[in-house]
Amino acid sequence: MKLGGIIENKTYDKERALYNLKNTEVKNCIFAGQNDGESVLKETRNIRVINSKFSLRYPLWHAQGYELINSSFDEKTRAPIWYSNEGLIEKCDLNGVKLLRECKNTDILFSKINSNEFGWKCRNIQIKDSEIISEYIFLDSKDIKIDNIKFEGKYSFQYVENLVITNSFLDTKDAFWHSKNVTVKDSIIKGEYLAWFSENLTLINCKIIGTQPLCYCKNLKLVNCTMEKTDLAFEYSEVEADIKGNVESIKNPKSGTIIVDSVDKIINEDSIMKVNAKIILRK
Repeated sequence: MKLGGIIENKTYDKERALYNLKNTEVKNCIFAGQNDGESVLKETRNIRVINSKFSLRYPLWHAQGYELINSSFDEKTRAPIWYSNEGLIEKCDLNGVKLLRECKNTDILFSKINSNEFGWKCRNIQIKDSEIISEYIFLDSKDIKIDNIKFEGKYSFQYVENLVITNSFLDTKDAFWHSKNVTVKDSIIKGEYLAWFSENLTLINCKIIGTQPLCYCKNLKLVNCTMEKTDLAFEYSEVEADIKGNVESIKNPKSGTIIVDSVDKIINEDSIMKVNAKIILRK
């Protein structure tokens, strides 16, 4: 990013304090104060923000080309980044609800995020080496790549399309509901009611923990996965699965083949549709 100016060691608290700032580095600044002004960096173009602290609402709306590095948002920084594109967020500690809404082409690296309703209706997002706490993360978003994150929350990745997750730990309830075209590799997924109503979900070398996973799925694939405390799995799902170890119970899978070492209980009863999936036991 080529920049022509610098703003350094300043404090701003008025509304739209740096509105439409262009080609500038903002360094060691504080955005807070009694005026409680919102939208301090709205409609900026080609800016880099370094070592700065935010405690005002809506700071980065409609930004085009921005870098946010080694900076922080506190819990008062509500809805901080909306409608902004071509962004880099690196080594940041970001709080405040509704971070990242309707944004495109955003990279997030080495950051900690605590934000309910994070990443709604976004496109082309990449996250790596980060920690995230959120509810309804990435609702209705598309084209996302995630590597090496630790995630904690509920209702994650619902209605998401074209998502790849690798080398991650997800502690989440109701993940991937109604999702399409999702691949998760080399990861742990812990939580209840995993991926109901999903389509084209592929899990490779994953550990799945929690009750009633993977029901009502279309074109579900499990490759070399393990399952722990997973009862009533695969109800009414179209599934091709290769599972290592034991599954507590499998109930009324709709179609396909499930290969598993052992199953405590296979339940074929009270089905409201025709179910004819094959369950093959290795042992």
